[in-house]
Amino acid sequence: MASPLEPEALYHLVTPTALAEHRRKGHISPPSLDEEGFVHCSWGAQVSGTVAKHFAGEPEVLALKLDEVAVADSLVEEDSYGSGQRFPHVYRALRLDEVQSETQVKP
Repeated sequence: MASPLEPEALYHLVTPTALAEHRRKGHISPPSLDEEGFVHCSWGAQVSGTVAKHFAGEPEVLALKLDEVAVADSLVEEDSYGSGQRFPHVYRALRLDEVQSETQVKP
């Protein structure tokens, strides 16, 4: 059984296939980094809503807990789309060693 997510921890959500590709490349740089300039993240309390909205239909989703201290220099919390909710964004690729743990979450 997967451990529960920490509500105030920083997570990046991926499918296992995407994570395998990131590992092959040696860093985490999803399409949003090229398209929008940042890596989308969620606080633990936001993960279930993010999964429901962006990963519906995926058989498996992983929440990668990030080392918040390691990414602090590039971390910005903002409401990019006028949703009224602020989400964390990391304005650079993530190093694999910045991932502290992986937790499977239900889509």
